[in-house]
Amino acid sequence: MTALYYISKLFWGVSRPGMLLAVLLTAGLLLLATRFQRTAKGLLIAALALLVVGGISPLSTWMLVPLEERFHRPELGDRPIDGIIILGGGEDARSAAGRGVHGLTGSGERITEAVELARRYPAAKVVYAGGVTEILRHPVSIAAAGGAMLRGLGIGDDRLILEDASRNTWENARFTRDLVQPKPGERWVVVTSAWHMPRAIGNFRKAGFDVEPWPVDYRTLGWDDMWYLIDNPVKGLNQVDIAGKEWIGLVVNWLSGRTDALFPAPAGSATAAHD
Repeated sequence: MTALYYISKLFWGVSRPGMLLAVLLTAGLLLLATRFQRTAKGLLIAALALLVVGGISPLSTWMLVPLEERFHRPELGDRPIDGIIILGGGEDARSAAGRGVHGLTGSGERITEAVELARRYPAAKVVYAGGVTEILRHPVSIAAAGGAMLRGLGIGDDRLILEDASRNTWENARFTRDLVQPKPGERWVVVTSAWHMPRAIGNFRKAGFDVEPWPVDYRTLGWDDMWYLIDNPVKGLNQVDIAGKEWIGLVVNWLSGRTDALFPAPAGSATAAHD
């Protein structure tokens, strides 16, 4: 388990589109001054193709939209919520640890939307899930940073629970379940990025923890966004990075038995039954 975790972190660190682009460009430029000019030109052409296809074409949107459209927010109605689970990723844990400040990442809506829910349901427990995920730099706690931010936004310690041992979504689900020990009939909502929700729901279901999705942090406008070019190549490559990691994660989770469906769907849907 531990070995697989480190292998996956290192693999994705060197294979993500931005890093791959840098490697292709560097290798191609270095080889231009050698007798391997044909190889150099091939590498530079590959880098250009990656930049155009991954950074400018709608590829990243095609990869993201099915993930973001898989789960929608439920109608909460009058039934109370017993707990809100925030999956780490919205906090800048390194800034919090190094500078003593509160910082948000591009997924900061995980925190802001969860706080709004917490204010609507003042009796609900609020769980921040995420441990130490750094493997090359000084370790910092995701839950500690998220918890400090929630306190600053008015969430009291009497309702705040920090799950600070998990390193990935599968562990988020299992460790949070063990920590809060949900009772039959309770209503728990999980808050995470829309593009991450299919994997999260699949893991929570496999862990035996029935949660309702509250997707946030959308990167696209939905199906109507499918044919527009990306106006910022860096944004496009980042979105390919995000979506690629999720699709690979879904396959790996399914093959390793961490989810029962390759592409988890809302409960009771025809797709869910088919999966």
